Amino acid sequence: MADAHLTVLLGGARAGKTGFAERLAAAAGEQVTYIATSPRIPGDDDLEARIARHRADRPDTWSTIEEELDLAGALAAAPTGTVVVDCLTTWVGNLVHHARTDADALAATDDAIAASARRDGRTIVVTNEVGLGVVPATELGRTYRDLLGRVNQRWVGAADRALLIIAGRALDLADPETFA
Repeated sequence: MADAHLTVLLGGARAGKTGFAERLAAAAGEQVTYIATSPRIPGDDDLEARIARHRADRPDTWSTIEEELDLAGALAAAPTGTVVVDCLTTWVGNLVHHARTDADALAATDDAIAASARRDGRTIVVTNEVGLGVVPATELGRTYRDLLGRVNQRWVGAADRALLIIAGRALDLADPETFA
């Protein structure tokens, strides 16, 4: 794993993705920058508690960039060392919330992947796999699920290593073309 420039960690909610990403980053022995994509929502006490818990879990020596929309810009601004992006799931939701089209979101994805590739250091990206459950009941839910699936495919396609995290365990993901 130490040689992976871009690592993508996918999985369901509470599967252990963020904790594993943080352990990978700490093990790299470099300066770590944490890019947090979650917006702060006035009156959402649960979200504030989650943000506080995530901050408390990270070493004080890590820097944090809070960026809801311009992931490519945040990656470009991050100093040399390891970057943890947590998470694409929220970032794509932010893009949808701000009425970005699918084409805009995919272009922003390509820009962020390119920014990651230009970095001198590791990038560890956390995202949810939301396509394994029940089909969402609303058009917006289905649109979001489909868009996140396409975004995840692009990141995993660019990754040196992709892992599916399930119940705190990891499965290495292989390109399906290697089985053809």
